[in-house]
Amino acid sequence: MWFLAVVIVMLIVYLVYALINPEKF
Repeated sequence: MWFLAVVIVMLIVYLVYALINPEKF
């Protein structure tokens, strides 16, 4: 189950990074 938690955290970080730097997406 830890793998699912890692995937969720990575997705959240990716979404936050996309919101902070929208010009790169």
